[in-house]
Amino acid sequence: MSQETREVAPPSSARQLRTPSALALADLAAIFDDLQFTLRCCERLLTELERDGLDAVLVESLWVSALNSYARCFRPGERGMGLTEKDLGATGVQGEVVEWHGLLGRIRDFSLEGAVNPREAYSVGVSQAPTGRPEGIVITSVPHPLVDEVTVRQTGRLAFELSRLLDERIKEHQKKVFAAVEEMPVEQLGALPAIEVTAAS
Repeated sequence: MSQETREVAPPSSARQLRTPSALALADLAAIFDDLQFTLRCCERLLTELERDGLDAVLVESLWVSALNSYARCFRPGERGMGLTEKDLGATGVQGEVVEWHGLLGRIRDFSLEGAVNPREAYSVGVSQAPTGRPEGIVITSVPHPLVDEVTVRQTGRLAFELSRLLDERIKEHQKKVFAAVEEMPVEQLGALPAIEVTAAS
């Protein structure tokens, strides 16, 4: 005998939890979102890098955004939910993962907080007349190379594997938060502030 499964519509509102474990779960969700954003930036970058006449402004914007979101995942935060170098080893990604992670951090720092222009190296010179006398001042620049496909692919792979790791962590943490809520009296639960539930995009 077949059993029908009834689809339950997602809730449009909920009660806000401010317990330490609930706040920690919210931190994990924010980190997961940053990893997904990093991954989407890498996917867009690969598309752009394969295109004839690529847009250097778009490439730099996507790459710096990816680096910044990735770096944010490793900040410990007040509840200590940030990713660590130990998590890098748990991804199963082969190679010098910790060293690669460190390199991404240095590139991010150079791009966002460096004391010099990250796009080009500028030089000033003087042009000379045929007599050898100074004729004028010349400002010239040498562009730094754009990020390459291999770098983007490796970064995207790392973000993907960290996302999988974090997804499991979120599921386990969610169970703990729900188990604690099940012990709450209905009156106490009903007194919690209501929050609107946004639909997943």
